[in-house]
Amino acid sequence: MKIRKTTMADLEVLLHLYDNARSFMAAHNNPTQWGVSYPSRALLESDIRTGCSYVCEEHGKIIAAFYYRFGADDTYQRIYNGQWLNESPYGVVHRIASDGTIRGTASFCLKWALSQCGNLKIDTHRDNSVMQHLLAKNKFTRCGIIYLEDGSERIAYQKKAY
Repeated sequence: MKIRKTTMADLEVLLHLYDNARSFMAAHNNPTQWGVSYPSRALLESDIRTGCSYVCEEHGKIIAAFYYRFGADDTYQRIYNGQWLNESPYGVVHRIASDGTIRGTASFCLKWALSQCGNLKIDTHRDNSVMQHLLAKNKFTRCGIIYLEDGSERIAYQKKAY
């Protein structure tokens, strides 16, 4: 597997990948985190333009996508019912989705992101038990609760490279 930046030529594949991810989430008791239209085409285009969208490929086929950026995330400035592991500079991962064809793809993406920055933060919806399991399996620490700009609650996690 390899990670590369997403290009606009990949957009239709990403839209299909995220559509399947929303269906998977709904089928696994998490229908509200991404609803029926998140992430939007416009958001994915913006992620690509800013250089924060990445895909994971195997044999030239896109099998996963995610957002990665090094730098502070506004929604992580305040944490409740806990605390971050440290206040060091960090990277963030959002919108990770896999097509499910190869086991371990999401873990591979998280390991790649951590290797870029050494200090990684991520969050997920309370109903996203699949992502919570993935983060626990990859030894992320559950740090507390954060709130998105729209007021939605998310469970916050962090992992430091040692």
